Amino acid sequence: MSRSLLVHDAYLYIDRNREIPDGWIHIEEGRVIATGGPCDPQPVNRVPPADRISARGRLVTPGMVNAHHHMYQNLTRAYAPVTNGTLFEWLRGLYPLWAGLDEENVYLSARIAMTELLLGGCTTSMDHHYVHPRPHLIDAQIRAARDLGFRFMATRGSMTRSEKDGGLPPDSVVQDETTILEDCERLIRRFHDPSPGAMTRIALAPCSLFSVSDTIMTESAAMAERHDVRLHTHLAEDRDEILYCRERYGCTPVEFFERSGWSNDRAWVAHFIYPSSGEIDRLARKGVCAAQCPCSNMMIGGGSADVMDLRRRGMAVGLGCDGSASTDHGSLWLEARMSLLLGRYRNGPHAMTARDALDMATRGGAACLGWSDEIGHLRPGACADLVIWHIPPVARAGALSDPVEALLRCAPAMAWYTVVNGQVCVREGQPCQNDLDRILADHEKASRRMQKIS
Repeated sequence: MSRSLLVHDAYLYIDRNREIPDGWIHIEEGRVIATGGPCDPQPVNRVPPADRISARGRLVTPGMVNAHHHMYQNLTRAYAPVTNGTLFEWLRGLYPLWAGLDEENVYLSARIAMTELLLGGCTTSMDHHYVHPRPHLIDAQIRAARDLGFRFMATRGSMTRSEKDGGLPPDSVVQDETTILEDCERLIRRFHDPSPGAMTRIALAPCSLFSVSDTIMTESAAMAERHDVRLHTHLAEDRDEILYCRERYGCTPVEFFERSGWSNDRAWVAHFIYPSSGEIDRLARKGVCAAQCPCSNMMIGGGSADVMDLRRRGMAVGLGCDGSASTDHGSLWLEARMSLLLGRYRNGPHAMTARDALDMATRGGAACLGWSDEIGHLRPGACADLVIWHIPPVARAGALSDPVEALLRCAPAMAWYTVVNGQVCVREGQPCQNDLDRILADHEKASRRMQKIS
């Protein structure tokens, strides 16, 4: 780890309601030590010239926090047979391909996903991995994160209901309850690091109410309480989910979620498109958070959450890239931009600002992961996770008055530098990986095998 780093000549977005034009930020041992403006003395005597980065007037923000993803799905990006299907049609078409997942291709897909996230300004991500045709797939993801120096919350997803039980997936990708719960315990014991500045944490994440048994939902909630880890699932994502829950349980998805012991401040949910107003209010009061995935929602055409309404009702909202086979990209910057556009399209030009979207991509994502004390902001003591943004000169020509609005209005933007835990992971727009060409070549081979393309 670099002992010290000074980023200067920057427009600093430190946190909501805290911005410094022509500012600097000082990092030591993976932590933000101090920030300042042009009138404050920079700690140049403590930082060697080699560890000083001039932002050249660029915007610097906290690293974005990805609150919902399925990294393995980049193996089947833009898969032609299902590109125009509904959510359930899309899943039925892809589950047979995903039955081919093994440790190697999960590692490769995680490496590619995390690199793509770093280039899009993301420094911390969860991943919701719920397809388990073979054991130890989460271990492979964690190995990829450690090889990259990427801050990662692995969520142990699960499915128990296959086609024969009225579910969507084939038998080969679901597991029995005992196997799931034993592996959840194993992963927590082996990998979960609750200490400050952790690089790896574990959460429990049954896939959805229509894909797991009642027992998995209730036992996951009890295990999360015992081990003090977080809970995650898809909720109120699709109208078919509402019909399924009414037919099977005689209640709405949110009511079943509450019955299962999930309505508490360790839980966050993905999508949350079709709750009632009363259900939103109940979950917000309990501290449940939500992750919007605007690009995926629009691509599948299934609606999207009204995030500003959720926030007004007291619910913390983050952003997620979702699966690369539905979104077909892994840029959290693009998700923030699309969230801004979708919010204004839905509720008018006064409904949402770039700062609202950036707050969701940083503070909101950190709240979803239960990590708001250390990530999603750049106040002294925070983890040293930041992004120096680059917008091509032609794209930003004339954008002189507000760098934060320009970040999401002028496109495309990419990370010029991405710093995680004080370490530079993207330098001058390029990933700092010596083996990326090999990983890309191996990923293509794995993708071709999965899609049966010669």
